[in-house]
Amino acid sequence: MTRSYTARAAVTATCADGVTRLTRLRSDGPLALREAAGAVHLVGAAAGPLGGDDLELELRVGPGARLAVRSAATAVALPGDGASRMTVRAEVGAGGRLDFAPEPTVAARGCDHRAAAEIALAGDATLRWREELVLGRHREPPGRHTGRFDVTVDGVALLRHELRIADRYAGPAVLGDAGAAGSVLLAGPGLGREPYAAAGLAVLPLAGPGVLITAVAADSAGLRRLLDEGEDFVTGMP
Repeated sequence: MTRSYTARAAVTATCADGVTRLTRLRSDGPLALREAAGAVHLVGAAAGPLGGDDLELELRVGPGARLAVRSAATAVALPGDGASRMTVRAEVGAGGRLDFAPEPTVAARGCDHRAAAEIALAGDATLRWREELVLGRHREPPGRHTGRFDVTVDGVALLRHELRIADRYAGPAVLGDAGAAGSVLLAGPGLGREPYAAAGLAVLPLAGPGVLITAVAADSAGLRRLLDEGEDFVTGMP
């Protein structure tokens, strides 16, 4: 029988006198949290996520506070006893900013991984949410992977977005022959509002205060270049 974890980690950032402080930094099981270089880093304390794992990260950013979340290394979703789950729940208060950009997740052959994010923003909060997915390890097809994020602004839906990958892909109409896929959601006031497209890249202004950048590429390095290009386009607009 394989081991599995149920873990609940949490970070709370608050602002006083213009200075952001971490008032809560709770690690649990394989979700180890470390503060370094101006960000909170997820440090994997165990391999995985492994089938059967149920992991949850809670992020709370108070009014006026700033929080950046990174990871120390790529996460590899592995097969095991059932599906694995990673859920991130985030709240960002008035004038706060959350910048969430971990290293890629690799959907290894045979995995069944469910990633979900639920994000609630105040009306003038800002968000940068970046996710990168690598479809299988070297010379192997990916397992099953479902990635979904739901974002609201002042309780009103801004985006409901989901990508499902079945064993050996979900057909060429979904990702073609791409080896990596990813997205960046930028939300908040003052963003550029023009669409943009290039090979493998799409920049889509949303009906609310946000822009969704999506990209597919042959590999992780190519994906990262495309997502950077999309971000530069949005943030460079007047």
